Amino acid sequence: MTTTPHQDTQVNLEALTKLQTTLEKRFAGKLTTQLSHRELTVTTAAPLGPDLLLFLKTEVTCEFSQLMSICGVDYLGYPTAQPTRFAVVYHLLSLSLNQRIRVKLLVREGETVPTATKLFASAGWYERETYDMFGIVFSGHPDLRRLLTDYDFVGFPLRKDFPLEGHVEVYYDAEQKRVAYKPVDLPQEFRHFDRISEWEGMTGNAPLAEEDKPFNAEEFK
Repeated sequence: MTTTPHQDTQVNLEALTKLQTTLEKRFAGKLTTQLSHRELTVTTAAPLGPDLLLFLKTEVTCEFSQLMSICGVDYLGYPTAQPTRFAVVYHLLSLSLNQRIRVKLLVREGETVPTATKLFASAGWYERETYDMFGIVFSGHPDLRRLLTDYDFVGFPLRKDFPLEGHVEVYYDAEQKRVAYKPVDLPQEFRHFDRISEWEGMTGNAPLAEEDKPFNAEEFK
C-alpha cells in the first residue's frame, strides 16, 4: 500500500498549458485559471457560463464535448474568504484530445445560473440535483424540480446552515390516511449534552454509564 497520490501520466501538460493560455487570451480579464496537480481549473462569474461552455465545446482546440458531472459548493464558514456564497462546478471531457477541465462558476446567494441543457443533454438531471441539494436555480431549465428529496421537502440538505435534524419530520397520519409532515420534535435528552460524556450527559442514562458492565449479546437482544 502506498500513500503517493495517483497521477495520470497520460495527461499532456504542454497541451493543458496551451489551453490555459488560449482561455486567458479569449476571455481576458473575465476569468482566472489554475493549473495544479495536472488539472486545469477555470473560475469565472455565473453570467459568463454559457459563452465559456460553448467555447470549450465547439472550439477546435478544445472539443470538450462530454459533460461528466455538475455539482454545487457552499462556501459558508470557509476559512479563506470567498467572493460568493456558492459555486457550480462542471467537469468536462474531451475524448478527441484526451483532456479534462474543471469550470467553476461563482454564484451569489439568490443569483440564478443559465442552464447548460441546450449544450449538454446530460445537464438536465445534474442541474436538478444541484437545485435540490443547494437551492441554486438554473434559469431556462425545461423541468427544474427536486430530484432526490420529496416534493414537499423543506430546505436544501447540502447547505451548511441546514440543521442536522432537518426542518420537518415525516409521520403517517391515520386520520388522513397518508404520509404527512410536522415540525421536528426531538426529546431533549437527544439534544443536550454536557460534553463530559455522551452517556453521562444524557438525561436518565447516568446509571448505564456507571454500571460499566461488559457487553452481553443475549441481554442486548
